Amino acid sequence: MAASSEACRPVQLVIWPAVVVLGMLAAGCASAPLDQAGSLRSYDNLQPSNGLLTRSRIAVSRDDVLAARTVRIVPTAFQMPGERAPFTPAQQSLVANAVDRTLCAGLSARFEVVGPSEPADLTVHAVVTHAAPTDPVAAGLSKGASVAKTVLLPGVPVPVPRIPIGLGSLSLEAEARDLQGNQKAAMIWGRGANALVNSGRVAQEGDAYDLAGAFGDDFSKLLVTGATPFGTLPSSPSAETLRALFGRAPKYSACAAFGT
Repeated sequence: MAASSEACRPVQLVIWPAVVVLGMLAAGCASAPLDQAGSLRSYDNLQPSNGLLTRSRIAVSRDDVLAARTVRIVPTAFQMPGERAPFTPAQQSLVANAVDRTLCAGLSARFEVVGPSEPADLTVHAVVTHAAPTDPVAAGLSKGASVAKTVLLPGVPVPVPRIPIGLGSLSLEAEARDLQGNQKAAMIWGRGANALVNSGRVAQEGDAYDLAGAFGDDFSKLLVTGATPFGTLPSSPSAETLRALFGRAPKYSACAAFGT
């Protein structure tokens, strides 16, 4: 009996840290609704497909999406029914541009991204349906705690979670339509900032900006693979994504409109 107990101990040592991490991820997280803004051609075929931190509903015509070769991106807009946008026009522009820049880099992995006046097999458009601002004071206090850790424990890789208050969140819906205007893929997406994962910039739009990139990555993967981006092992960043991360010129000139 003792031998059996000893045999199980290594497994327990592996499982418990994972349980702790999952608990921390779930605990310090803001919520984001999956609202419908009415921008999608249809909501009928959307099915739940959630990730560890993300809630979503998706629909995709796999064969049609995989057959497409060119894509055009309509700039992201804020469309928040019954809700006042919490950001200034300049802050909204930063968040929307982060969506489009990440989308363009992700889609470039398989598609040719064309300009706004050129025909394309798929036209992609996203709208922000909900945004909750980051509390700059709380984010600043979290930065202070992180600096204190660095001073007190130099060289020790101990993660310092953010203070789990004043976390921002973001929700969007997006669609890819063919040349005839038929829906070929759609996603309603919502995610709140997490105290362990998101560093939190000291700005009202800080979390929304980071989450905008996460959405762009998820929706571009849906179109590149024709399948949900959730429930699978993380994939390596594409060459185009790495190019964007290091500030290199984008693969396609149409992406230059969204910066580097």
